[in-house]
Amino acid sequence: MNSPAPATFGLSEIGQVALTVSDVAAGTAYYRDVLGLKFLFQAPPALAFFMAGSVRLMLTLPEKDGGTRAGANSVLYFKVPDVNAAFAALQARGANFVDTPHLVARMPDHELWMVFLRDPDQNLIGLMEERR
Repeated sequence: MNSPAPATFGLSEIGQVALTVSDVAAGTAYYRDVLGLKFLFQAPPALAFFMAGSVRLMLTLPEKDGGTRAGANSVLYFKVPDVNAAFAALQARGANFVDTPHLVARMPDHELWMVFLRDPDQNLIGLMEERR
């Protein structure tokens, strides 16, 4: 029998995010060559792994039992130091943006700027800058 976790326990850091794509090879090319993520390795039957800062990103095919379909995932948000420069660089590589960099919120110590794009499976990706 498992005993309850101590009251002080709490999850804190995400180690890996899985993203469902329709074609792992095409997804690998996009995340590596267009977005510039560091490619780590591939594993059978059809998995690809990247580093996104301290979080690992895994591309995978939809589950055969009717799991998440490609393009119907949560949004990935990547921190960038300059959202306008990131927008220009990724647009030059062929990224499919759905808007332009824009102010989302003014906080007491910074402004939150974002822009959104879609990968080949229409997964939404956000780029976010905390401008001080």
